[in-house]
Amino acid sequence: MNPRHMAVAALALLALSGCAVEQGSEEAGPKPHSSPADGARRAVDAYLSALNTRSATGLIRTGGVQDAPWSRREAAKILADKGGRGWRVSSLEIDRDMGPDTGSARLSAEDEAGRFMKDTFTVTRDNGRWHLVLFTGQPGRPDRTPASTAAPTTS
Repeated sequence: MNPRHMAVAALALLALSGCAVEQGSEEAGPKPHSSPADGARRAVDAYLSALNTRSATGLIRTGGVQDAPWSRREAAKILADKGGRGWRVSSLEIDRDMGPDTGSARLSAEDEAGRFMKDTFTVTRDNGRWHLVLFTGQPGRPDRTPASTAAPTTS
């Protein structure tokens, strides 16, 4: 990582530590030293780092999906749209509104040219690691039958 990228990552970490808000169900007792939102914040930071460095591998890791041709194609589309622009966090709110392992993140960022981006993500924790739901084209598993959304027919 070159010094410029390291500086951007350090600035993003500073911004994240001052801007993040965690809401949602709180357990009784003292607040733990490291909250679930910490991992979600790191996932958002990894997302911005992957965008800024144009790293498809970084997006795939942050998305928690398999490194496969479909995910490489989708990462390339994301990077073509948002990559290499020097994004900096302007605000970040993380809510554990769907349980201890699932929530949402609302990100506002500004690029080097002063253009703004707003994104909302679902954040999930799988085996202790937080991911952002970035990829929509994940193929179905061949060992599972997809659920039908069609209404039942009546005679």
